[in-house]
Amino acid sequence: MRSTNMRNAITAATVALVGFGLAVPATAAETVLRVAMTAADIPDYTGAPDQGYEGYRFAGYTLYDALALWDLSSSDKAADIVPGLATEWNIDPDDNTRWIYKLRQGVTYHDGCQWNADSAIWNFERVMKSDAPHFNPRHVGQMGTYTAQIASVEKMDDYTIAIKTKQPSSLFPYEMAMYYMISNCAVEAAGNDYAAYSAKPSGTGPYKFSSVVPHERLELVKNETYWNPDRIPKHDKLVLLPMPEASTRAAALLSGQVDFVEAPSPDTIPRLQSAGMKIVTVPYPHNWDYMFNMSKPPFDNLAVRQAANYAINRQDMVDMLQGVAIPAYQTLIDSQPWYGNPVKYEYDPDKARALLEEAGCMPCVIKVGISTSGSGQMQPLPMNELVKEQLDAAGFQVVLEPMDWNALIGVFLAGAGQYDYNAINFSMAPIDAVQGVLKKWMTRNAPPNCCNWGFYSNPKVDALGDQAIAEFDKTKRDALLTQMNEAVVADASELYIVHDLNPRALSPKLEGFVQAQSWFQDLTPIVVNP
Repeated sequence: MRSTNMRNAITAATVALVGFGLAVPATAAETVLRVAMTAADIPDYTGAPDQGYEGYRFAGYTLYDALALWDLSSSDKAADIVPGLATEWNIDPDDNTRWIYKLRQGVTYHDGCQWNADSAIWNFERVMKSDAPHFNPRHVGQMGTYTAQIASVEKMDDYTIAIKTKQPSSLFPYEMAMYYMISNCAVEAAGNDYAAYSAKPSGTGPYKFSSVVPHERLELVKNETYWNPDRIPKHDKLVLLPMPEASTRAAALLSGQVDFVEAPSPDTIPRLQSAGMKIVTVPYPHNWDYMFNMSKPPFDNLAVRQAANYAINRQDMVDMLQGVAIPAYQTLIDSQPWYGNPVKYEYDPDKARALLEEAGCMPCVIKVGISTSGSGQMQPLPMNELVKEQLDAAGFQVVLEPMDWNALIGVFLAGAGQYDYNAINFSMAPIDAVQGVLKKWMTRNAPPNCCNWGFYSNPKVDALGDQAIAEFDKTKRDALLTQMNEAVVADASELYIVHDLNPRALSPKLEGFVQAQSWFQDLTPIVVNP
């Protein structure tokens, strides 16, 4: 029945796409890559993306660069950072709170503005200096977490800056892989009006802004003078289209109206394959789970958190998703160095029910905020219905409250204390220890400091985190982070459900795409054949 319904939905979606403006063929001389995103709207493209990490992927790393960039050239290993707008960085041997960054020379923004130390300092001021004429409160909300550790930024010469952190911060370079640099000249030419700047944004990235149709499409063109010749796009134009409905994305690909689809529904994969589409999957650090609100009952009780974890039959979820996910027993994947050997909550509904009875929470009523689609949310409506069914069978009484993805992001950023949710289904990409361990679990990273949404707090975990942050020896630091992760899992800090295998569907016209073991992906190698 599900397959029949999906076929009907694809047919309806195909009809609905007529007149959507996608079927106009590109001119013979121009190669165009058309991507269907899961986002419900076009991500902000002014240098501080919204729409979650999907916004970073499509409107961040396309137009802009950071001091460090993710190496997305391989499917064989987890991605790590490499030099970007900085060619190297080192800790000051006389001061372990002072990082020296050597900036890349000869780089210009798309508008011709020079990248140098002055531009770098201007970019930090836009979120750190509230009295600066170019200060942007919205950018603070989206990007301020990456500068939260910075005490000051100093120009040493035209291509060297010193960044002083508030405390020793051994993983600080990873923060700088997430902070985009935008053209100070373009913002100043717009009178420091970011709405005016959005009409002609300028970065140093491999793509340049071309045009936008609000709520419909964002068009970028190849930056032929990009500073890294290996990443000059192999196509002329990139068209980004928000399509939150999985059936609409599949229909658009089948009809030839798009070339590249994010997160195809598992039900559509056999049909897409039979039509000659390429289905690409790879394990990567991304978890689909529930964040618990531990500031109030019932999830302030360890027994209730453990009960929720024992109630989940993860293999049922994998089977429903037709194998495009793997069971999750913690937020990290086993190829990451901090995975360790923590307790494992195997499916045991009887144990779940006994723990709820022990906690005096039977039935245990919980309200969960979920999204209808969005960045990394996979297939949220059927998945959440299955989670609800399994939790209810063990003695919970789950109330699901759907909302759009950007609204759920707002709930996440505000923190559990601002809402009456007991949990939220909010996917994260723990691609490095900062995002995946430190910011999620240390008490001081509770809102508004990101990203400890549910106010988890454990003095042992905080002490391990402090030691890891101050440890510059990687082997010793990884050991501390592993202990930290094991303690967090013992506390049943989240409802662990599945890890995404990041499925994508590509037209047979495309070649050259390498799906990295990362939330971020590089579209520049893709060749669009006739």
